[in-house]
Amino acid sequence: MKDARTFVLLKIPSTGLYYTPTINPGQIWNKYLSTAGGKGNRDAASSKLLQEKLSHYLDIVEVNIAHQISLRSEAFFHAMTSQHELQDYLRKTSQAVKLLREKIAQIDKVMCEGSLQVLRLSLTRNNCIKAYNKLKLMATVHQTQPTVQLLLSTSEFVGALDLIATTQEVLQQELQGIHSFRHLGSQLCELEKLIDKMMIAEFSTYARNDLNRPLEDDCQILEEERLVSLVFGLLKQRKLNFYEIYGDEMIITAKNVIKQCVVNTVSQIEEIDTEVVVKIADQMRMMNFPQWFDLLKNIFSKFTIFLKRIKATLNTIRSVVFLVLDKNQKTRDLEDTLQKSSKDSTVDTEVAYLTHEGMFISDAFSEGDLPPVAADTTSQRNTSPNSEPCSSDSVSEPECTTDSSSSKEQTSSSVTPGAVEMMISDDMKLTDLELVRLANNIQELLYNASDICHDRSVKFLMARAKDGFLEKLNSNEFVTLSRLMEGFILDTEQICGRKSMSLRGALQSQANRFVNRFHEERKTKLSLLLDNERWKQAEVPAEFQDLVDSVSDGRISLPEKKPAATEERKPAEFLVVEGQKYATVGTVLLLIRIILEYCQCVDNIPSITTDMLTRLSDLLKYFNSRSCQLVLGAGALQVVGLKTITTKNLALSSRCLQLIVHYIPIIRAHFEARLQPKQYSMLRHFDHITKDYHDHVAEISAKLVAIMDSLFDKLLSKYEVKAPVPSACFRNICKQMAKMHEAIYDLLPEEQTQMLFLRINASYKLHLKRQLAHLNVVNDGGPLNGLVTSDVAFYTGNLQALKGLNNLDLNMAEIWEQKR
Repeated sequence: MKDARTFVLLKIPSTGLYYTPTINPGQIWNKYLSTAGGKGNRDAASSKLLQEKLSHYLDIVEVNIAHQISLRSEAFFHAMTSQHELQDYLRKTSQAVKLLREKIAQIDKVMCEGSLQVLRLSLTRNNCIKAYNKLKLMATVHQTQPTVQLLLSTSEFVGALDLIATTQEVLQQELQGIHSFRHLGSQLCELEKLIDKMMIAEFSTYARNDLNRPLEDDCQILEEERLVSLVFGLLKQRKLNFYEIYGDEMIITAKNVIKQCVVNTVSQIEEIDTEVVVKIADQMRMMNFPQWFDLLKNIFSKFTIFLKRIKATLNTIRSVVFLVLDKNQKTRDLEDTLQKSSKDSTVDTEVAYLTHEGMFISDAFSEGDLPPVAADTTSQRNTSPNSEPCSSDSVSEPECTTDSSSSKEQTSSSVTPGAVEMMISDDMKLTDLELVRLANNIQELLYNASDICHDRSVKFLMARAKDGFLEKLNSNEFVTLSRLMEGFILDTEQICGRKSMSLRGALQSQANRFVNRFHEERKTKLSLLLDNERWKQAEVPAEFQDLVDSVSDGRISLPEKKPAATEERKPAEFLVVEGQKYATVGTVLLLIRIILEYCQCVDNIPSITTDMLTRLSDLLKYFNSRSCQLVLGAGALQVVGLKTITTKNLALSSRCLQLIVHYIPIIRAHFEARLQPKQYSMLRHFDHITKDYHDHVAEISAKLVAIMDSLFDKLLSKYEVKAPVPSACFRNICKQMAKMHEAIYDLLPEEQTQMLFLRINASYKLHLKRQLAHLNVVNDGGPLNGLVTSDVAFYTGNLQALKGLNNLDLNMAEIWEQKR
């Protein structure tokens, strides 16, 4: 039976006949109506057939429903019976819930409502505090621009920049998105750009004021705190080329220093009419040497003070740069230490605080996080009677400052390192390489300052040297000028720590010109003296004797002129040098003085040592060659008009040469002490000169021997061995020998005289031997031999009777031919 009903139900189409929540029953009915009349409204039979099907299906469903109810009738009636019990249970439960709610309401009213109200009020209070602090922070930020203007009015650029940076940070972190501050960030950026221009202009003004102060003996730094603040501000803004402004001002000031010195000096000289001579350079050229020298000395003095001031200022700037560099290093070391000790620890960076109504910015945005007690304490601090809050329109200067700007009040006359470090903010992002390069550039600027002063001094010298003024200076004047310039060069090198070559080069150039003129003057003077020298022994004035005595004592310099004594000392016949007498001519006396002038000039101007050595060598060579031409070459016969060159002239010339040779080692040692080791090769000039002088002396000695040799040849060639004894030939020879001795004995030392006469005697023996051989006279003891022996004895006696020759070994036995 059950299977039959199931079979009948399966015949009912399931599509579209069962209700689902997503399908409206009306939609199902409309679907089947549309299906029935879908092909042009067929006849009513089709509709009737459909209705019958549906009625049939309905009947089947109802029969099945009734069957199902009959199957579950017992459960249905049991449920109906249990409904009354359920209603009773629900009523009891509702009463219990109502009672419980009443108890809970009482408990809430008595125990919880007050506490929850406290919590709500506390939360509301904290929210109000945060809102109040935010508004207070906004009010403080609102005062940024007036505060910046106030700081700029006192040139507190670092404080203004720190304030702007702090405000920008607050705008980006605490007040981000505030509509009323949407334009403040861009305004602060424009204000920062304005501060950049103001700082550059302020630094330019500072440089101008610092360098154009009166150049007196005062090297104090002008407004050191102001300078430090400016440098920090420029470093903070990465304006790392600010030192170029100072360099440009140095060039302008150096020009003005010289111009002002010239104007001041010219105004004190009555001989210069400034209305007629308008140009400063022309006015300067009208000064004599003392006036111009005093002007140059004044310029060098001003430049020295000028460089000292520049050094002090630049050292201050460099110290600021090194402080920032040191702070960077310390910051890195601290970060490394903190990272090693604890990775989770962080360094709290306080925002630079500014004040508004006695409230710090850092307090304003951190107070909300404080506990109520701390917040109350902070509030009491801000509203204490001693604090004077700023109004919304004005900000009091003591409170409306930054950490950096307040450092001005904490420092005294000099900026202390602690106060300077307070100016170094953590946002100064400069690399070590940039800071080191900047420090090197500042040091280079000091070197440039020295070069500028030297270059301006060179131009000043060249302007005066155009008319040959410097070349016309005498040696004393040039030495004085050279010492002044050398002193200035050494001072600048000591101040700046580096050599500047321009002024030294100009001095060397002028020194070379001076050396050329110095040498030409003395060479011309020596030439004139030699051309007028009659080669006669001159008296030696006392001043020349004093001169050689001072050289013997180790002072190779010209003695200072002494006031004329009441009794003048008489001139001496000989010049005494270290116990030896030198007969000399006037030219050689003056030559010694000239040589000492060369030596003294080297002492006064060390830079010309090599040039002077060359020139002195040339002078000595010239004296040697010219004296040889005049005496040995008999040039004095035509130049001076001497009748003949006598043996006395020759001996005197030899002795003069020996005097110069005596001083050559002393001169050599003097120059050697002033030469660099690599220049010692130049000393070979003195060795060559010494050799030339010795050769010259030897030639003179040979000339004296040659004179007697020709005399012997002439007289002994006519010698005849016959009575009377002594023969006329030997008497004539002895007479000539006596004359020779008389001419040279007082001029040459005794040793040289003996050596000379030994050579003459050797020549005499040679000629006599030759004549005896010619006459066939031999040493046989015969009459002829006796006559010759008598003549020789006469000659020997006369020769040994001469002064200083008594112990001379003549060895006359050599006149005879040796027997084989």
